[in-house]
Amino acid sequence: MINQTKQILEESLKKLMLQKPLDKITIRDLTEDCGISRMAFYYHFKDKFDLVNWIFDVEYLSHIQLGVDLIGWDSVLHLCDYFYKNKDFYRKVMKVEDQNSFANHFRDIVGPVMAEDIKEILGEQTNTEFYVTFWNDAIICSLGRWISDRNPVPPKEFVRLLQSCIKVVVKTHERLEG
Repeated sequence: MINQTKQILEESLKKLMLQKPLDKITIRDLTEDCGISRMAFYYHFKDKFDLVNWIFDVEYLSHIQLGVDLIGWDSVLHLCDYFYKNKDFYRKVMKVEDQNSFANHFRDIVGPVMAEDIKEILGEQTNTEFYVTFWNDAIICSLGRWISDRNPVPPKEFVRLLQSCIKVVVKTHERLEG
């Protein structure tokens, strides 16, 4: 019953987001659309951002935890494929910056994983932590901009562009150090 209520709220949120932006959707809108009480909503989620974060966790993160063993660029491509397939939803979600927004949840959850991937991509470099932080922030920000674009390039092209950026920086660093 708990998952069923959460799924009903997910469907309602996605339906309402076809009509208006996330920041204009209220808990009342969701509960009226679902025919549930506000108390039932708050039993499951602390706010609408918690619902959005749950959607990502269930649709994407739980898939990863079920055994998809991806590292390095494969993991970035896999994540980009997911966002691209759900671009209408995430385009609207990424526009909202709030204390509990998806953008913060995404950074908290995916950031450490991407940091490990970036370390693997960069290999042994001096100032590795600086590069990891820089590229982690850059990739997360770029991903948000990319998916928010009206016509984002396909995921493989986006990842190829990210790769080329990192290669240029690594080569420049090697020249400066050499």
